[in-house]
Amino acid sequence: MPVTKTIAKRIRQAEKARERNKHYNSMMKTSIRKALAADNAETATELGRSAISLIDKVAGHGIIHKNKAANQKSRIAKHMASFS
Repeated sequence: MPVTKTIAKRIRQAEKARERNKHYNSMMKTSIRKALAADNAETATELGRSAISLIDKVAGHGIIHKNKAANQKSRIAKHMASFS
């Protein structure tokens, strides 16, 4: 049991943030998986662009580190380039 009201509030806020971050992380991972599973140029490009956009959004909110975002975007770009 929290000792003070402020600690109780911080616990509630942290739980809300954790749920929100979990949602964004899950969405991002799903979009990356779909982009990397694409088997032709058109779908790879379309899914890759949406995944990169989502990665930028998640990194902008501070849910993942900017270097992790760069690594993921690089992976997707390499996959998209493999069809050229």
